[in-house]
Amino acid sequence: MAASRITRKLFNLLPVCKKRQHVSIQYLNPQITDFTNHRFSSSSTQDSYDIVIVGGGIVGMATAREILVRHPNLSVAVLEKESKISPHQSGHNSGVIHAGIYYTPGSLKAKLCVEGVELLYKYCDENNVPYKKCGKLIVAVTPEEIPRLEGLLKRGIENGVKDLKMVESHEIKEYEPNCVGLKAIHSPHTGIIDYAEVTRSYGRTFEKAGGKIYTNFEVKSLDVTKESSPESSSGIKHPVTVRGDNQAVQCRYVVTCGGLHSDRLAELSGCNREPRIVPFRGDYLLLKQEKCDLVRGNIYPVPDPRFPFLGVHYTPRMNGDVWLGPNAVLSFKREGYNLTDFNLKDTFDALSFRGLRKLAFRNLAFGLKEMYRGFYIGATVKQLQRYVPELAREDVIRGPSGVRAQALDREGQLVDDFVFDSGTGDLGSRILHVRNAPSPAATSSLSIANMVTDKVEQTFQL
Repeated sequence: MAASRITRKLFNLLPVCKKRQHVSIQYLNPQITDFTNHRFSSSSTQDSYDIVIVGGGIVGMATAREILVRHPNLSVAVLEKESKISPHQSGHNSGVIHAGIYYTPGSLKAKLCVEGVELLYKYCDENNVPYKKCGKLIVAVTPEEIPRLEGLLKRGIENGVKDLKMVESHEIKEYEPNCVGLKAIHSPHTGIIDYAEVTRSYGRTFEKAGGKIYTNFEVKSLDVTKESSPESSSGIKHPVTVRGDNQAVQCRYVVTCGGLHSDRLAELSGCNREPRIVPFRGDYLLLKQEKCDLVRGNIYPVPDPRFPFLGVHYTPRMNGDVWLGPNAVLSFKREGYNLTDFNLKDTFDALSFRGLRKLAFRNLAFGLKEMYRGFYIGATVKQLQRYVPELAREDVIRGPSGVRAQALDREGQLVDDFVFDSGTGDLGSRILHVRNAPSPAATSSLSIANMVTDKVEQTFQL
């Protein structure tokens, strides 16, 4: 009777096991337009790759592409938790191609931006990705801003930014007839682009080179088993298992480019949660269509070193729209693009972190003003009128929002450099986390991909 009960239990388990053997997930075809079902097995026949990239944003896709460019014989896959690539930061940004003016001379950010903008323009020309070199003015509107503006010009020239020049008050009208200011820097090679389309183009070239993109694959765990010896003719050759919900792939190495979730992905492999990702939402206003001729190109303020974020600016878009803003406020959801979006886990993560509390305390007045401008359009318009006095409250409506993955340390300092990390034990030698790829990551995506791939080659001895 005991044997009979065991037999019945085994038969009861069979349908469950059978159901789990083949789970449908989606991946993009080489045109990245249609989705098809991809069958894979949770047994030893499941898909396996040399390298898996976690994160289908612009940095993840650029890195995956660069790895295959250098190592065409490797098998590489990208795992994206949403139903398409470039779903968050890469598809929710102002679309500015930065020239490299703001960054400290000799810094990695300056080097990568100046290199990256040239690589990006070249890539777009070769792959028919549209962009516009509409230029940018950085405008000083008070005498106190002029020394900082002159410092910016010197910094940009030291960084190797091409064709920068200072223009006087009357010359500003030659570039922006409706703009006023005491002086301005003109940057002719600053441009605009749709970074979501850039990311999709990286994806197309990646797949044409033999790469695979999985969507609807949210990574929940990373496990490693002992790899077979090189002399073995059978056994485990891809010891890392990357698991999602009822789905998994195997690989030799993992690179995570998780953006808004980079700290949580790092934690899966035993890394410290710090630097912590704190989400900051930026809300834009939108110029009404009949008013879009108020500006021709990008109009930016002179940064104030007392505050952690840049301030409001005018940004034309590839579709003819003009975005105004953004502000910078704490988001209560890591992917919360609306004023009322809320996630309890994300909120607790942010507010319980001492680094955020220290940052907020130091910048309390600034933060309250940003929140005020987020709710009251007139307050943002007043800031924007410093540069274009003709702008009126009735000329604008609420526009889109983006969420920035801001890395913070325990002392509340913005982490302004790239952070690489790995896990512990056997898994640690097989994983590389890109924990912070600071702005201008989109402009610098190809130069960042070169740097990350260098790091991958060094870490994994490819």
